[in-house]
Amino acid sequence: MKNIFVINGGQSFGESKGQLNKIITEWTETFLQENDFEIKITNVSDGFDGQEEVEKFLWADVIIWHTPIWWFQLPYTLKEYIDSVFEHGRGILFKNDGRTRTNPEVNYGTGGLLQGKKYIITTTWNAPKGAFTLENELMNKTSIDDGALFGFHIAMKFIGLEKLDGFHFYDVVKGMTPEKFEAYHNHYQNHLTKIFNSL
Repeated sequence: MKNIFVINGGQSFGESKGQLNKIITEWTETFLQENDFEIKITNVSDGFDGQEEVEKFLWADVIIWHTPIWWFQLPYTLKEYIDSVFEHGRGILFKNDGRTRTNPEVNYGTGGLLQGKKYIITTTWNAPKGAFTLENELMNKTSIDDGALFGFHIAMKFIGLEKLDGFHFYDVVKGMTPEKFEAYHNHYQNHLTKIFNSL
């Protein structure tokens, strides 16, 4: 597990300038360099070539996604990236949808060709953690993975990737302080250490 492909889905739009996900991407790059991994990085907002990105998926052992969440969804340039790259990846990232014409109700989503490869996703939120963990708050105890990221995880499974534990940064607009920023940095570094030591 030496080849790591990092995708920064942050972008500048409205009040967001994409800076936090840029910093998180830099944290990831530093960690990987210090631990002698081979790294490729795509900053989605800089533009991309779909076929070149497919090649990066084939090269990588682990894909690390960094993204803000806007209105409980991926930002539009990252969604465009996924749509474009996966379309270029027909027959390469996945062979088909996995079904047969003789029994079309079963095995949907089993045609992925990236078995053995893994992925991590980090997300940044204005929402506090309590919005997800407390009863009667907005997400009513629905986790990020089972809620806002459910479709994303299914798309990764469709192409054969295996999910590793993600990391979520909460309350980054109203609640960020220098102390919280430093604590997030340390916790994220520890998270990466734990993940990669387990592979």
